[in-house]
Amino acid sequence: QVQLVESGGGLVQAGGSLRLSCAASGRTFSSYAMAWLRQAPGKEREFVAAISWSGGSTYYTDSVKGRFTISRDNAKNTVYLQMNSLKPEDTAVYYCAARSSFYSSDSAKYDYWGQGTQVTVSS
Repeated sequence: QVQLVESGGGLVQAGGSLRLSCAASGRTFSSYAMAWLRQAPGKEREFVAAISWSGGSTYYTDSVKGRFTISRDNAKNTVYLQMNSLKPEDTAVYYCAARSSFYSSDSAKYDYWGQGTQVTVSS
């Protein structure tokens, strides 16, 4: 069982930056692939980025490549999402998710989810 708690969301102007954090409970955090997904009002949940259990491999959706960076610190049981050059279309609730297997862009394949943190980018 893994419990996930996100933090770091907020209101930022376009072009600004935010860093999201996701703190995980449990001693097996390092065995889970982790991901960030987001859901904007009236839209389906969308994959944003994922990272392998070791942190050696990362994967991004095209719309955030070059702007967002996913990373993890297994000693702190935490995964991060550094978001730069934010755009109004990045506005959404951002969720952290964990999967006890290889990372995936399919949100349905993740086993554990956090409660989400709101990111709002003003124009």
